[in-house]
Amino acid sequence: MKKFTKLSKLSLGDTVSIISPSADIAGRWPWVTELGLQRLKNELGLIPKEYATTRKLNATLKERAEDIMSAFRDPETKAVIATIGGQDQIKLLKYLDKKVFLDNPKPFFGFSDNTHLGNYLWNLGIPSYYGCCLLTQYSFEQGMLEFTLEYLRHAFFDTGEFELKHSPEYNDITNDWAKKESLEIPRKMEKNEKWYWDGTKDAEGILWGGCLESMVVQSATQVYMPKDEELEGTVLFLESADGNTLPWIAEYVLTGFGERGWLDKFQAVLIGRPKSWELDLQIGPDKKAKYRKDQRDTILKIVREYNPNIPVIQNLDFGHTDPQIVMPSGSSVRVDSKKQRIYITY
Repeated sequence: MKKFTKLSKLSLGDTVSIISPSADIAGRWPWVTELGLQRLKNELGLIPKEYATTRKLNATLKERAEDIMSAFRDPETKAVIATIGGQDQIKLLKYLDKKVFLDNPKPFFGFSDNTHLGNYLWNLGIPSYYGCCLLTQYSFEQGMLEFTLEYLRHAFFDTGEFELKHSPEYNDITNDWAKKESLEIPRKMEKNEKWYWDGTKDAEGILWGGCLESMVVQSATQVYMPKDEELEGTVLFLESADGNTLPWIAEYVLTGFGERGWLDKFQAVLIGRPKSWELDLQIGPDKKAKYRKDQRDTILKIVREYNPNIPVIQNLDFGHTDPQIVMPSGSSVRVDSKKQRIYITY
């Protein structure tokens, strides 16, 4: 099993670096950025530090890569937080110096396109946290959700094993941040579905995974994927980015994993609740439920073609919907199928 560096926990008043390794939304909609920074200070007692490209529009890949390394080099910085995801982060990985991260390992927080930096660190044996970008979970309109804050506090400050809970409600209907007044409109919360649990085996392993769409380009590139032997004893976690992600994308990615023999290496598969609503794809409850079911059915079908035994648990509270569990990639997870409970070490 791959070995990982043990990262230090934070204390109140510590400095955290805020970077934009993907999209430049922090500069396009500064009112969302300011709200996130305020929440970071007020809710978690941490002091944000910005960099040259945190709010710069159209920053180059090299500029963003340099800011990532500057944040990790900075002795004052105790953790690094991405403002948001995007689409092109994989292109900047070639500009990163591995030695910077190996000499200065620290927690990195981000999801979606930040899958690429998270997996880059994973390959170096450095854990990271999949979830909670500044502009999404910190800037949630009616205030940071307590469910989200609970797991963020575990990630920042706590050591030990904690049980994953099930949120009774969720949100995937977002506001238009381009309109400043949208921050005054509370998000709509809906009744959450149950966990969908298939399999009776218990399991334990190290978390590896991320965003389904990012795995498409990761798989095609192959340069930044783990070695086959490094995935022995791991637990796969995946979630899809938006309502435009059709089931065949999950089918192709998981088929690729299966053909590589990875679905025999994974001890369990954890799937986050799919985001089924977009500003340009506004659908009602029935269509959203069907979208989620179609994805669930596809994922279970493909996994079972390659492995009939490992537990597959879907509709977990991580990914592009809220509230959000921040998943500690590179840390251990324990699955108790008899009691249908999941425990993660932070």
